[in-house]
Amino acid sequence: MPEPESSNTERAARAAHAHAATLKRLEKSSGSLAAQAIARMDETLPWYRAMSPENRSWIGLVAQAGIAAFKEWFRHPDAPQAISTDVFGTAPRELTRAITLRQTVEMVRTTIEVMESAIDEVAAPGDESVLREALLVYAREIAFATAQVYAQAAEARGAWDARLESLVVNAVLSGEADEGAVSRAAALGWNSPEHVCVVLGTAPDGDSELTVEAIRRAARHAKLQVLTGVLGDRLVVIAGGSDNPLAVAKSLIGPYAAGPVVAGPVVPDLLAATRSAQAAAAGLKACFAWQDAPRPVLADDLLPERAIASDPSAREQLVEEIYRPLEEAGSALLETLSVYLEQASSLEGAARMLFVHPNTVRYRLRRVTDVTGWSPSDVRSAFTLRIALILGRLADGDPQL
Repeated sequence: MPEPESSNTERAARAAHAHAATLKRLEKSSGSLAAQAIARMDETLPWYRAMSPENRSWIGLVAQAGIAAFKEWFRHPDAPQAISTDVFGTAPRELTRAITLRQTVEMVRTTIEVMESAIDEVAAPGDESVLREALLVYAREIAFATAQVYAQAAEARGAWDARLESLVVNAVLSGEADEGAVSRAAALGWNSPEHVCVVLGTAPDGDSELTVEAIRRAARHAKLQVLTGVLGDRLVVIAGGSDNPLAVAKSLIGPYAAGPVVAGPVVPDLLAATRSAQAAAAGLKACFAWQDAPRPVLADDLLPERAIASDPSAREQLVEEIYRPLEEAGSALLETLSVYLEQASSLEGAARMLFVHPNTVRYRLRRVTDVTGWSPSDVRSAFTLRIALILGRLADGDPQL
């Protein structure tokens, strides 16, 4: 038989009375519960004891806010409430940097455990199971709120870091790198590696954040430190930790779009990275003149094309690293190299023009390789040497060139 309506009404009235009594007892005990939670943290959480007094006070406020939010949630369980704002809104944003997500979970768990242990004391007679079930549901909600707070903090921090990284990359590319850029790079985790180079290429279509993350994955695999960004249609990577720029470019080449990828020379630090970036940028511009250029290619391997494209640093490098050393090594090397190149790289033809034995020509050409690092017998190297000779002679005739 169905229960009389009066019995249901009486039961509902008793439940409402117990609920109201529990609320009053919860309000009275909220301060002591917060104090117990803080004391429990001090006893069981070593990281809490090691924190500064200011951060401990903020955590105490968060614990108090959590208990107060539960009180309001228990009062109106069906009303929509922003738990993350109610609980974590009392603490500054910097607190998410001071304590980790794991530590926050431990803090929340400790507070919930203290509240759970006090259910029999706080709940009105007959309302214990209702309060316990409500606390379980609230614990789930606060767990989601914690995850949301840290996800939002990570997203905001990621956006800020991306802007900071873009400033550093742009400063290096524009030649404005200074101690401020070094300081900003350090804030991003750049540990001032000894060897730094810049790799440039075309950025792929699509989400630039995905491209940057792909570069980071490749860098982690290659054990490199990187600062990277997409500037216009160019993908820029400042890489540290290797003295082999070609190996660096090969390890990072995956995310680049089709087209040339150029690695600048290795420099000692981030302040000097502008030189590597400018060489890579000049190489990227001139690379189309060398149709069979490898991918990736070193900026130094593009010195002839860069010089022809009016890159002053490439012209100076060819003169100072090839022509001047040959000049200092004696006129015989310069003369032999010039005649050899004019004779279509023929040993016998050069020997006849110089009135020497072919072995003498061969010996002098080996000396050219030793002095410059470029072999006259290699077609590409011969082209570089020829341009260096032309620029050197022009510089001798007009030092302004």
